[in-house]
Amino acid sequence: MPGRILIVDDDPIQRRLLEEAVRRFGYEAQTADGGEAGLAVLSGPAGDDVDLVILDLVMPDLDGMGVLGRMSAGGITKPVIVQTSRGGIDTVVGAMRAGAFDFIVKPVSHERLSIAIQNALKVTALEGEIRRIRRTTSGALGFRDIVTKSAEMARVIRLGERAAASGIPVLIEGESGVGKELVARAIQGSSDRRTKPFVTVNCGAIPENLVESTLFGHEKGAFTGAVDKHVGKFQESHTGTLFLDEVGELPLDIQVKLLRALQEGEIEPVGARRSIKVDFRLISATNRRLLDMVKEGRFREDLYYRLNVFPIFVPPLRDRQEDIPTLLEHFVTRIAAEEGKRRLVGATPETVAMLSAYNWPGNIRQLENAVFRAVILCDGTHLTPDDFPQIAAQVGHVSAVRRVEGADEVRTVPEIETPASQVLHSLPLPHDGYIGVAVAQPERSDPAPFGFMRSLADDGHVRTLAEIEEEMIRLAIDHYNGRMAEVARRLGIGRSTLYRKLKEYGLADHDGEAGVAAE
Repeated sequence: MPGRILIVDDDPIQRRLLEEAVRRFGYEAQTADGGEAGLAVLSGPAGDDVDLVILDLVMPDLDGMGVLGRMSAGGITKPVIVQTSRGGIDTVVGAMRAGAFDFIVKPVSHERLSIAIQNALKVTALEGEIRRIRRTTSGALGFRDIVTKSAEMARVIRLGERAAASGIPVLIEGESGVGKELVARAIQGSSDRRTKPFVTVNCGAIPENLVESTLFGHEKGAFTGAVDKHVGKFQESHTGTLFLDEVGELPLDIQVKLLRALQEGEIEPVGARRSIKVDFRLISATNRRLLDMVKEGRFREDLYYRLNVFPIFVPPLRDRQEDIPTLLEHFVTRIAAEEGKRRLVGATPETVAMLSAYNWPGNIRQLENAVFRAVILCDGTHLTPDDFPQIAAQVGHVSAVRRVEGADEVRTVPEIETPASQVLHSLPLPHDGYIGVAVAQPERSDPAPFGFMRSLADDGHVRTLAEIEEEMIRLAIDHYNGRMAEVARRLGIGRSTLYRKLKEYGLADHDGEAGVAAE
């Protein structure tokens, strides 16, 4: 999770010393040999990647005070640590008033410099989080508040900015936990409705008998229990934006009324005698393929084409692994502040490499929860792989061992610096017959760690496909908590085929019934 630090100093020896110190602290370093050169970096394309500036106050062409003034005039808000050999009180006060975050006097100790850098980066991150929260609550959250550095999300942001410029219906597709609601809020916050209501409805969380009343409202006495008039979500979002999350869960009869609301711009509350005009911007989201639901007759085709006017696909976290270090830094800063972990400032490079190698089936939501747990466990200044035991066990980090076929000694797996898929392809098949990198060298009679499967039976021969298939089905049922629709989808088979195989392997009495109940 290294930050990039720009060192602006006209003295080549001092630049080299600072550069070596910064890199020893675990950050990336970039140098500029004067004030003008430093401003050119900050105002250029590389300026967005700079997280902090170490600025010398005494330089021949443009001194540090001049750089601070030009940064303020140009709207460059990077934190600045100024340094000089003259540490008078007037110099300190002048630099701070000009916008410097901290002040160090030459020659500075490594410990003092490290603390100054850590404090500056942490405070800046917290200030950014506070601004993001304020914009979220005020409806002004924009695309610049989305934490990302990946090209895939840059495409999402470009599409979102175009959608925000009009009132076109938007359908956001993507797996659970990828940040679909965040994209929807950014569209709202970048549109001309940014100061208007943003109403969120989770269509899958509303009981079926209350969906119509929740969305469209009802009149007093419309049905048993309707003791008062109720304003629905459509009326709440009047002049603003209505965000329908998991829109594929809506019943077919409600889909008809939603289609009318989109076409006519009016709704009819339950028990009302006449329709009500509403002005709203609709953004829908789904983690399922609506086109497949249309083919299965579970979603209206005319409504699908009405919603799918401007589709935006948010890629899963495993397809944008370059975002993991940035998101990790974001979550560590916020959660450490919330939990009072003042000493915690980041994660070790080994931890970042391990988390980048993981597949993250739960996407950003899973990453956030994993960081939350790790922050609670951590007692040091940086998160380590030991603070993520479940992730380490599935990825196989530096403490994992394996026995290579034909070798007598046990060797330690090197630190993970590449994605797990590349590691698996580069290593020979272990002698114990496990597919993948084993967490520890097991005995032949030990069960495989969760997520791993034996390729060889106890007699040394390859296991049959039926045995492997049965074990895979058991693993999938356990991994997805008995949700049979999800199990069938992930295994790439139909539900009828899944239930048939459960009967063949004698799993129907237990797992099958549990799965149906869970759904």
